[in-house]
Amino acid sequence: MQQIKIWLSAARIRTLPLSVSGILVGNAFCLNQPNFSWSLFILMLLTAISFQIISNFANDYGDGIKGTDNENRIGPKRVLQQGLLSREVLKNGIIIMSIVALVLAFILISLAFGSQSLFYGAVFLGLAVLSVWAAISYTTGDKAYGYKGLGDLFVLLFFGGVSVLGSYFVQLKTFSLPVILLALAIGLLCVGVLNLNNMRDQINDEAMGKKTMVVFLGAKGAKLYHLILMSIAMLVIGWVFLFESYTFFWIPFLALIPLFLHLITVIKNSDPKQLDPELKKVALSTFLLSVLIFITLYIG
Repeated sequence: MQQIKIWLSAARIRTLPLSVSGILVGNAFCLNQPNFSWSLFILMLLTAISFQIISNFANDYGDGIKGTDNENRIGPKRVLQQGLLSREVLKNGIIIMSIVALVLAFILISLAFGSQSLFYGAVFLGLAVLSVWAAISYTTGDKAYGYKGLGDLFVLLFFGGVSVLGSYFVQLKTFSLPVILLALAIGLLCVGVLNLNNMRDQINDEAMGKKTMVVFLGAKGAKLYHLILMSIAMLVIGWVFLFESYTFFWIPFLALIPLFLHLITVIKNSDPKQLDPELKKVALSTFLLSVLIFITLYIG
């Protein structure tokens, strides 16, 4: 039982809702199509969760062996940092979850495209492999892109583009403008979560040589950057649901209320420690937004 708790801690359960937000939004726009597949939808959710767990394991491993997770870090203590799992055991966990994720992705791709669309199948299989690489390479290895200020870009691409647009394409084999816009919005919100994490850990990251966007921009620049990310995301969401003819267009706007209050908190904030609760607020608000979008399009 204790080992299960340790692995659940390493998996960072509180991050998993955010990982499926893009899947919910992408599939929401397919719900009323006659060829919508619930089986594909469920497989997409499981695959996205498995990718996120890989990322969490690898982040624990990479920051742990580099010494970035230390006593000066403000956020929750990690399993490798506390000695709850050894390097070898955690590394094996990454390998096992990578295999699970690729198997799920292969089943999903096979069901979605079969032998009739080998090109699309190959493209999505390549994206699956790239997703595993991105999840692992964020903090592990000598060329970890999370240590070079590129984490924001990869989050935008994978949590926005691949997640939202990819799930929509898997269902309908096409794209649409509202989905492209919401892929941008969800991606920006997810980047906002990462930016909050990096704002919280700025001092320790800078001391350990982890060059995040926050380290490059400085505290004031990072705060402005965060306001821009969140504001563009909310404006895009407003644009989509005000100018598209959805019966219950107002429902997704309910999720923007806590996001707006969050911006006020960030503007007033002067203590990085106080940003930790905001991480959860933005992540859960983004998940709530995706659920409300799903409900809005499901009921008409």
